[in-house]
Amino acid sequence: MLSQITKSPSKDPSPLVPVRVRPVGGRVLLTNPWGDWIGLSEAELALVMERPSEMPAELEARLRERHFLRASIDVDAVAARVQQKHRYLSWGPKLHIMVVTLRCNETCVYCHASRAEMDRTDTDMSIETGERSVDLALSSTAPGITIEFQGGEPLANFPVVKHIVEYAIARNRAYGKAIDFTLVSNLALMDEEKATFLVENRVQVCTSIDGPAALHDKQRKLISGSAHGEAVKWIKKLNQRYEAMGLDPTLYRVEALLTTTKETLHDPKAIVDSYVDLGCRAMFLRPVDPFGFAAKTGSKIGTAQEAYLDFYREAVDYILKLNQQGVQVLERFASIFLTKILTPDDPDYLDIRSPCGAGIGQIAYNWNGRVYTCDEGRMLAATGDEFFQIGEVGTARYRDLVRHETVRAMTVASNLDAQPDCVTCAYKPYCGVCPVFNYATQGSLHGRMRDSAWCHVHKGLQDYLFGKLLSDDTATIESFHRWVTVRERAHYVHTGTSS
Repeated sequence: MLSQITKSPSKDPSPLVPVRVRPVGGRVLLTNPWGDWIGLSEAELALVMERPSEMPAELEARLRERHFLRASIDVDAVAARVQQKHRYLSWGPKLHIMVVTLRCNETCVYCHASRAEMDRTDTDMSIETGERSVDLALSSTAPGITIEFQGGEPLANFPVVKHIVEYAIARNRAYGKAIDFTLVSNLALMDEEKATFLVENRVQVCTSIDGPAALHDKQRKLISGSAHGEAVKWIKKLNQRYEAMGLDPTLYRVEALLTTTKETLHDPKAIVDSYVDLGCRAMFLRPVDPFGFAAKTGSKIGTAQEAYLDFYREAVDYILKLNQQGVQVLERFASIFLTKILTPDDPDYLDIRSPCGAGIGQIAYNWNGRVYTCDEGRMLAATGDEFFQIGEVGTARYRDLVRHETVRAMTVASNLDAQPDCVTCAYKPYCGVCPVFNYATQGSLHGRMRDSAWCHVHKGLQDYLFGKLLSDDTATIESFHRWVTVRERAHYVHTGTSS
């Protein structure tokens, strides 16, 4: 029925702005190029498309309110909205990932980083390489940057982490940028001295929690003990320090992420409860990516797309139920999409934007000084494919990196206006593609979206969210609006004049 409606010729000229349509939850979703949306019945859509002059006043008012009628569009206002949504295009790389070592004390079944054994100190970043990486990061045209420490396990090379923080703060006095630091760690090598440095220097800490202890320890093996126990211990200790400093615990806390595997699918409620019990206010239900060691183990640990989406829907339904009981927790995937759907802003999540952030929103600096378009490109290099390397810290200039031919190719490949399948998709205003994912799974930066697991999952997530939004469930919609609230992070930010 829908295809017949959208292809039927109309005797009257269409009053609508350009639209894309998709059936969702028994209704038809219409979106316009600047991100407004509306749900219509098939009968209403048929009327609008075939006999617009017969539209009732109520339907016309709804379309006008949602900016779907050409005659009432304020072109300057729409242009300003589009510019606001894509303001990140004028910034330059703001996320700078520094892989300070490949060594790691845990063995994870889905390792994306292609870890090295703990005695492989030859995979540690040197102080000189760290300094040169910071110099390049501070050369970014972005007014503010984030330096994110990854590994391996970055605490295994903590002296270089510490030096980079101190060096970047000192060097930034000449640049005056807003700069913040993030450490991605399993926390098993944490001690009081490291924790004190990280807290006093306002380094945000992020870790992984894969659910209850038994599941976490099955997927993330720590020879010396319980990986889950160590992570939970330090999550609690660090959060207590933030509270002792008088910081709002709802805003300042250790962030925790989950990687969804086959083992995760069995009990979504237990996964959610494990986060709530830890006092976490957010969780990120990410599927396994096909990078690093995970490219080899994906067939054993990865999830079928529909199985993942079933898990996701059940987990988020449970989160929404907890919200209604007064438990404030959210899911990050949903939060990213909902910010695009419900607000005039864009969270600039680098994997879900058009074009993606590779080289123009983020840069990754490997332990050996090689520079990559993004962390995913660096992960692919760990398996022997250097396609996404764009320079080395000892010789590259900032301008050379962002103007590299690979960066230009990835920008074109991730521009949804040039993607044959994406350009007609109702979710184009809210979505994005990853050229590295396309390259790893389909052998092309552009990929073929209709056959892409990335596309299938993202469409499934947005079908779920729009199904909820179009259901007019007041409690759910209120929760969704809370999920898009911008989180205050001022405590973590250093300025050029801060100590």
